[in-house]
Amino acid sequence: MRDLGELTRAAEHALGWVGAQPSVSEVEAFVSANASLLTRLNYTSHIPCNGVEEPKSVESYGLGLQIVFDGPDGRRVGFGSEPSDLSETGIARAFDKARRAAVADPDFVSLPRPLPTPRALIDYHDPALMRVSDERLVDAGWTIVGGALRTFLASSRLADLAATEDALRRLGLIAGGDVTILQERMAIASTAMPRVQTDESTLVTAFVTAMVEAHAAKGSGWSTGTRLDDFSDEAVAEAAQAAIAGVGGARVPSGRYTVVFGRQPVTDILNDLIIPACNAETFYASASPFLGRLGQRVASPALSIYDHGAMPGMMGSKGITCEGLPTGRTDLIRDGVLAGCLSCWYETERLLRDPRCTDKLGADHAARAAALVPRNGFRFGAGGGRHFTAQPSAAATNVVVEGADAVSRDELLRRVGDGLYIGRIWYTYPINGLRAGDFTCTVTADSYMIRDGRIAEPIKANAIRINDNIATFLNNVVGITKDVKGTIVWAADEVVYAPEIAVSGVRIDAIADPMEETDG
Repeated sequence: MRDLGELTRAAEHALGWVGAQPSVSEVEAFVSANASLLTRLNYTSHIPCNGVEEPKSVESYGLGLQIVFDGPDGRRVGFGSEPSDLSETGIARAFDKARRAAVADPDFVSLPRPLPTPRALIDYHDPALMRVSDERLVDAGWTIVGGALRTFLASSRLADLAATEDALRRLGLIAGGDVTILQERMAIASTAMPRVQTDESTLVTAFVTAMVEAHAAKGSGWSTGTRLDDFSDEAVAEAAQAAIAGVGGARVPSGRYTVVFGRQPVTDILNDLIIPACNAETFYASASPFLGRLGQRVASPALSIYDHGAMPGMMGSKGITCEGLPTGRTDLIRDGVLAGCLSCWYETERLLRDPRCTDKLGADHAARAAALVPRNGFRFGAGGGRHFTAQPSAAATNVVVEGADAVSRDELLRRVGDGLYIGRIWYTYPINGLRAGDFTCTVTADSYMIRDGRIAEPIKANAIRINDNIATFLNNVVGITKDVKGTIVWAADEVVYAPEIAVSGVRIDAIADPMEETDG
């Protein structure tokens, strides 16, 4: 992977070379190098397998140029990028692409200007993750597979179900998923901020699904971290234990229930519904369910949600944004009140100048400006780094969910009494457009009945759906746990530090079993 010195020199040279070209009034040079290291997990007790498969890496580097051109027909803005060439030849090719792509944009105000807040994070990445060897990547995969075997073999319940070693294999014990290490380096310089700024970040994640296939039982587990030394088999131990606990799942009739949403469902609902609803671009498009409600209550007073890109030790933290601006805390919902939006420089400037800004956001100009500080302009690529081929857009980093009167998990279950614990969902999406707030998802694993304030029998996988509105999730809060855990969902760039949340009146619909006989 290209070192930081090479990226710095390329950004500096690009700024000087492009700035000297005719008709150029502003330029921003962004240079990045990313590496994604992955090893897949594939343990199956009843089918020959390799256990750890496909250890591989994908690397990319290059530069992107955002350029403002002045001409007789007015100002035009263009973007061009060039992969794998940081020389003057590569800079010239990216420049030519930007010039040919330049268009008039009436919403464009300027390239980013400095913010008064200083940068908080410097030299925070893990050097061990940045230089991890191929052998260590494979070892991480075997750490997970070994943890799966230990958990399955130590289970007295599986031993009782199988009775013999051969029968244990025939239960179809499965552990699949992946271990991912992400390495990111970037440098940026612009006309307004000519001194080159750099950033380096690393992370390691594991996501595992375990199954006892003969009993259609499934469990999931995950881990997030920023240091290689902290990596363990936590994810697979959690997944395998949940799969074992899921044996003998029961069906649930349709109705409205008090539901405890586990950390993965909380994260999925935030990732697919609430975080997009709190994006400045969504407000500009009049597509948010919170339209015109800045400073007003949109959730239970017990609930607060904020994004914090500069929190030390958190997986999504960055020193600066991909616009060269300092990261920091943005309150989205504070004590139930809509307090702010995720934004980048472009979205902030055009929304504040929108003639319909009052209708779209609400509140007065000062409150809107405070709610739209551009701390979240990133060039993310669906979980794969900071990409020189992309222009900045608003994206979350570390999303933290808190309760005003947080309780233990045992106390939360006691408050619920009788209800459902939902531990994993998928295909969460708005079904009538995000503004309506209606959503649906399927309950796939890690879910149980709650009886007399305790976890009871497991719920059959893929047997129920949630069909409701995010207003139910936000407003009908019964309680929130104290403990949070860094949680990831597929292709998300942010990590959610999620508690478990109990919500009343959630609509549950049973899914018909195609194998069941029907009358008539």
